[in-house]
Amino acid sequence: MAISRAQLAKELEPGLNALFGLEYDRYDNEHAEIFETENSDRAFEEEVMLSGFGTAPVKSEGGSISFDDAQETYTARYTHETIALAFSITEEAVEDNLYDRLAARYTRALARSMSQTKQIKAASILNNAFSTGSPIGDGAALCSSAHPSLTGNQRNILSVASDLNETSLEQMLIDIAGLTDERGLKIAIRGMKLIIPKELQFIAERVLNSNLRPGTADNDVNALKSMGMLPEGAVVNHFLTDTDAFFIKTDAPNGFKLFQRTAIATGMEGDFDTGNMRFKARERYSFGVSDWRAVFGTEGA
Repeated sequence: MAISRAQLAKELEPGLNALFGLEYDRYDNEHAEIFETENSDRAFEEEVMLSGFGTAPVKSEGGSISFDDAQETYTARYTHETIALAFSITEEAVEDNLYDRLAARYTRALARSMSQTKQIKAASILNNAFSTGSPIGDGAALCSSAHPSLTGNQRNILSVASDLNETSLEQMLIDIAGLTDERGLKIAIRGMKLIIPKELQFIAERVLNSNLRPGTADNDVNALKSMGMLPEGAVVNHFLTDTDAFFIKTDAPNGFKLFQRTAIATGMEGDFDTGNMRFKARERYSFGVSDWRAVFGTEGA
């Protein structure tokens, strides 16, 4: 449906001082704090997890050497979605000078809608992190106690859900340091960044940046700060929907990924039948996670 003169009656009246409602600032590119961006030139992308080898056994004198088999364990698939939105202005509105005065504003509003959609799509990966209805490539939820491996299930979730505090963060960092690969070999990864909803930003500031332990009368040092844990600090994502869930992003490679198939493009054309001016924006991309070891989370108590 085109934007008509009736919908914009005030714009035709003399003495109009200002139009408002389309000029708000926006939370832009918050996904870049979480996702690495890669380009894609196909309808979907797949990344395969390989198992590697186990520990090497002792070879007895004169005995045969042992052979091990590497294998594929699971595949992470990224299927691109096409995101598009358009609006049009009637020929009569254009004739009455509404085109010049409003087209730029509505074009900015269109860009804001496309941007917000992208942030919602990105945040949905973490908003559904504990849901078995949104599994990753290995069949488990992103944050789960049942990630299958060749040596048994592994977890990237606290064994007991907890709210954000000094104790829960320390336990998550300890658990991250104990993660292993698909064959049970220890891997050197560490927590880099705390990802939180807006409701936890003040608690995070006290827990991470107090010189002394927060919430106590002791003179103990704040170990999280003095040891340089979470060197990239805390980042607020305004599109997280759970007010007490929080996550630690690790430095594991091949974790959160945004595959950009087609960058955002805008277009404008006139419609011959109606005379309306039509504007559109379109983009193709996909968000996902390849290796679950890139994140450790808890739903909150």
